[in-house]
Amino acid sequence: MQLSLFDTVKAKITLEEVFEAYFNCRSNKRNTANAIAFEIDYEHNLVQLCEEINNGTYQIGRSIAFIVDRPVKREIFAADFRDRVVHHLIFNKLNPLFEKQFIYDSYSCRVGKGTHFGIQRIDKFIRQCSANYTKDCYILKLDLQGFFMSINKSILFTKLEQFIKEKYHAPDKDLITKLCKQIIFNDPTKNCIIKGKRENWNELPDKKSLFHSKPNCGLPIGNLTSQVFANFYMDSFDHFVKHDLKIRYYGRYVDDFVIVHKDKEYLKKVISKLSEYLQTELNVTIHPKKIYLQHYSKGVKFLGTVILPNRIYIANRTKGNFYNAIKKQNQIARAHKPTKEVQQAFQSSMNSYLGIMKHYKSYKLRKEMIFKNLSGWWWNHVYLSGGIAKFEMKTKTVK
Repeated sequence: MQLSLFDTVKAKITLEEVFEAYFNCRSNKRNTANAIAFEIDYEHNLVQLCEEINNGTYQIGRSIAFIVDRPVKREIFAADFRDRVVHHLIFNKLNPLFEKQFIYDSYSCRVGKGTHFGIQRIDKFIRQCSANYTKDCYILKLDLQGFFMSINKSILFTKLEQFIKEKYHAPDKDLITKLCKQIIFNDPTKNCIIKGKRENWNELPDKKSLFHSKPNCGLPIGNLTSQVFANFYMDSFDHFVKHDLKIRYYGRYVDDFVIVHKDKEYLKKVISKLSEYLQTELNVTIHPKKIYLQHYSKGVKFLGTVILPNRIYIANRTKGNFYNAIKKQNQIARAHKPTKEVQQAFQSSMNSYLGIMKHYKSYKLRKEMIFKNLSGWWWNHVYLSGGIAKFEMKTKTVK
C-alpha cells in the first residue's frame, strides 16, 4: 500500500515526548552499532526526527533481517534505531488505553504480566476448576498457525483507527493515526539488510517468514509495535471467549491460549466456535497439529514449563535450549575475546533462561548446568547473584 505524505495537522508531537521515547528505547536495547551511531549526536538526531514526524517527511528506514534458533527457529527484523524510537513513542501514547481495554488474562508485552504471571494463572485455573484436584476438569490448549505472518494489515488498521477515534482524545490524534498506518503498512522485506546467510532461511517454513507472507499480511517479529499491535489484534477474540462464550478459565500469551473446563465434551465442541471466529473475523487459523485436550492430571506444557498438579517443572525443551545457549556462548569465547556488546548479549541470553527457571524448583538443575558446562573464560567477566538467579557483569559496561 502506497502512503502519501502526511496532511497538515494542527497538533504536533513535542520534543519532550520524543526524548522520553528515546530514553525508553535506549534502556531496552543493548549498545548495538546502530544505537551507538545514533547516540553520538543524539540531541540533533532527536530534534531532526521530531521535525520529520511533525512536517510529514519521516520515512521508515531499513531493517536488519536474521534468523534465530532459540527458543524456536524464527525470523527477526530489527528496525533502525530511530524507527524504534518512534515505536516507543506510539507505545507511550496508546498503551495506557490498550491496558484499559485488554482482559486481565492476556499476558504478552504487559507490565507485570509476563511468562511467570501467565504460568501461575493457568496453574490457578486448574486448581480452581478441579476444586483443588478433587474433581475432574480438562485442559484445552490451542496455537495459531503462522500467527504474525497471518495478521491482516487492513483488519488491524481498521480496528486500530476506530479505537484511536473512540478512545484517544489528545489533540495529536490524526498524527498518531497516520504514524500507526505508516508502521503497519511498511514492508520491512523491501531493501532490508540480510544478516548471516540466505541459507539460514532454508529450514524455516514459508508460513513463518514475511518473505513468503500473503499480500497485505504479516508483522515483523522483533518490533515493539508488532508485539503490542498483535495483542490488540487478538483483543476482540479475548472478549469473545470471555463475554460471548462466558468461559471463565481462559488465558492467552500471544498466539498460545489455554481453556480449563469441567466438561470435556464442551471443550470438544467449542473448538469449532473458536475456529470460526478466528477465521471469519481475524483471518487466522488454529494449528491443526497443535490441539491439546487432556485431563488435568496429564499436565500441560505452557511457556517453557510443564504444569502438573501441585508442581511446575521446567520443560525439556527449555532445558535443552539453555544447554545449547551455554554451548554457543562457549564457542564465542573460544573463537575470540568477546567485545562489550557480546558480553552484554551473553548476560541477556543467560538471564532470560534464569529468569524463568528461578521461579520453580530448579536450583540443582541451574547449578549443574552452569558449573558443569560454562567456559571458565566467562567467570573473568561475570558472577552469579541471588542464588544462581542472575548473571552480573564484574566491570561496569559502557552505555
